[in-house]
Amino acid sequence: MIYKATQSNILKAAQLIQSGDVVAFPTETVYGLGASGYDAKAIAKIFDIKNRPTFNPLISHIADIDFLTEYAQTDERVLALAKQFWPGPMTFILNRKDNNPALDLACAGLSKISVRMPKHKVALDLIKASGVPIVAPSANKSQTISPTTAEHVQKSLGDAVPMILDAGPCTVGVESTILDMTHHQIVVLRAGGLAAEVIEEFLGEKVLFSDGNPNKPSSPGQLLKHYAPRYETQINVRHPQADEFYIGFGKMSCDLNLSPSGDLQEAAANLFSMMHLAETQKIKKKIAIAPIPNKGLGRAINDRIKRASYK
Repeated sequence: MIYKATQSNILKAAQLIQSGDVVAFPTETVYGLGASGYDAKAIAKIFDIKNRPTFNPLISHIADIDFLTEYAQTDERVLALAKQFWPGPMTFILNRKDNNPALDLACAGLSKISVRMPKHKVALDLIKASGVPIVAPSANKSQTISPTTAEHVQKSLGDAVPMILDAGPCTVGVESTILDMTHHQIVVLRAGGLAAEVIEEFLGEKVLFSDGNPNKPSSPGQLLKHYAPRYETQINVRHPQADEFYIGFGKMSCDLNLSPSGDLQEAAANLFSMMHLAETQKIKKKIAIAPIPNKGLGRAINDRIKRASYK
């Protein structure tokens, strides 16, 4: 059931987290399905509700940078990035320091942990009120389109979630950028809401890109088929067919336009909501998406639509 994200409802949601249940909540990227990082049974509920394979790890959400050093192994570079870009759409892959056995499931049995601090007051208030790290993937069935509104969550998960905190549409609209910080060279494992170019400019060094191993992912977002609408989807389409619902970019004729002005930030914010609209329309039985520049947030958009179109 959907509840407005008032302070009293955030406290009720925190009580559900503390009692071993799950809650859907907003972040700046997408809506998440959260449970206590210290409750293995609650974490198992997430995998069950989403029908998510347990080899696909979850992200831990925290509300205090100082807690990071207790939770994972850090260095000066990690802390510098955290102080610059947290709260925000950036997730670290770090070597685990917290050996709570419940985290074994959240980390898919790996010795590494995924952790971020969301840039959303409701999410931060919920984490603080819960008093624990909240592990959370996107609040939707596995391999379907990620939710950017409370209504998207309810449509996908229905009554399986006792409480959906509603704070309106997500502002960033694509998941966080995931950085593997466990080696000398930083590796982007998932392009996301913070452009790699911004990270490189801050650090004064280049980062590498890797899609990882989809059969044994080291971070979320590495499965080949992901974020997928129920209609067959084609990408990089300049001239759609008559039976294709066309999602455009820039100045063009189309059914929906991610950004008529060609703004990648606007396009990222609109991506999942427009994919939801495209799969609910009943006039055309296929989806086509226009080419997106592969730079800045365009990398994240192209990553999502590539996985959405995987057959």
